Amino acid sequence: MVRVMAVGVFDLLHAGHLHYVEQAKSLGDELVVVIAHDDTVRKRKHEPITNQNLRCRMVAGLKPVDSAIVGNSPDVPIFEILKQVQPDIIALGYDQKHSMDAIRTGLDANGYDDIKVVRVEGLSDDLDGTRKIISKILDIWSGETGGPYEED
Repeated sequence: MVRVMAVGVFDLLHAGHLHYVEQAKSLGDELVVVIAHDDTVRKRKHEPITNQNLRCRMVAGLKPVDSAIVGNSPDVPIFEILKQVQPDIIALGYDQKHSMDAIRTGLDANGYDDIKVVRVEGLSDDLDGTRKIISKILDIWSGETGGPYEED
């Protein structure tokens, strides 16, 4: 049994997220998805649009996902989650900023040299990321591409 761990924010769930978990699941038998803690999202990215519990519930409902859990707060060392999940493979999204070399070094330094790290392929869609979707919505609502109430 090969356990794969995928990690992410998963705010505004979209097709790119589904593609990511499908790709991650294809690497093994069981997929555990770690949803970023709200405080981690605030510290590293932005104010989450949906809270961690709702994001976890949404991801858990995706067919490829065997289980979804909320990750640790940012004051807990990043590799602590591995004790709980015990993955054989860590699947990174194509657009995640994590350096595979830095992760490998951290895994090795913490005694997890048997965990494989794989970066999955991206979706070939122009709206495969949360920021892209938000940008498109803002463009539409600002009138740049025709707003929802534009007269004919």
